[in-house]
Amino acid sequence: MLYIEREIAEQPDVIARLLDEEYKSVQQIAAAIRKFDPAFVSIAARGTSDNAARYAQYLLGAKAHLPVALATPSLHTLYAAPPNLKRALVIGVSQSGRAEDVRQVIADACKQGALTLAITNDDESPMAGEAEFHLSIHAGEEISVAATKTYTAQLAALAMLGTALVDDEEMFQALRYLPHWIGETLEHAETIADRVERYRYMERFIVLGRGYNYSTAFEISLKIKELCYITGEEYSEADFRHGPIALLNPGFPVIVVTPAGKALPLMLDLLEKLCERQAEPIVISNDVTALNMAQTPMMIPEDIPEWLSSLVAVIPGQLFAMNLALVRGHEVDQPRGLNKVTVTK
Repeated sequence: MLYIEREIAEQPDVIARLLDEEYKSVQQIAAAIRKFDPAFVSIAARGTSDNAARYAQYLLGAKAHLPVALATPSLHTLYAAPPNLKRALVIGVSQSGRAEDVRQVIADACKQGALTLAITNDDESPMAGEAEFHLSIHAGEEISVAATKTYTAQLAALAMLGTALVDDEEMFQALRYLPHWIGETLEHAETIADRVERYRYMERFIVLGRGYNYSTAFEISLKIKELCYITGEEYSEADFRHGPIALLNPGFPVIVVTPAGKALPLMLDLLEKLCERQAEPIVISNDVTALNMAQTPMMIPEDIPEWLSSLVAVIPGQLFAMNLALVRGHEVDQPRGLNKVTVTK
């Protein structure tokens, strides 16, 4: 079995372990955040972790009513001109914990008196040691270069943090059910390997999402680029209408991530327009109407709440990217030109 295939399959167990191991730590971190009472949140990340940060923008905004910004690490490194973060909760997200520019954001924030948190897969990493608090994602070693289980574990860690901040029992109960929903998604996704042959010669693509799954659009797009070497773009449904929709022509592959929730009516309207233009919708959803408009439907669990849907909606995208790379004859565990740890400054 390929490493990436094994790591995708491990995701239910990874999330279950994270929920068990870090429950008390998350409660302590949430208590410290409430005491600090930040004016805003700044999240520093790169690559896949940046997509997890996009999820946090919606989660912490919608549930904890906190304004969340993505940090600009170059201000801290290249320009040595860090912004004023003394009233902020500053979160660094990194699989390895060795992203030097992200670590520098945390270091500068600490000097200014901000509250700092690192979310990594390595307790001994520089980032874990730099921040006041560290939240381990407990994903175990991830050998394949393309992040899969570490990404969903980062999302789960952020979901745990948001849940602890608002102290909502219904949200806690939903979190405990996550491993089951992820396992169900993997079962639904078993047919993806048979469907990707249709896209063997795909040369470009678009991925669309909205709200909580804006992050999912970015992450699926990244996985396809990393593994398949295909040019693609990712958009919010709203931004896509403001010009890029002109790109569409008959047969253009468009991956649409549209679970049930607040964004669904808008996404259904856009799906109708895709069909009118004879584009080729590849739909990840738990809504029957959306799935029925797809050339290639990919189902996720019907009863998962929208705020957790990002943790399951990305999995069909992971499997689509992996299987498409295989039919195109690419190495999936070690894509060309990539390393497992990328250190940026």
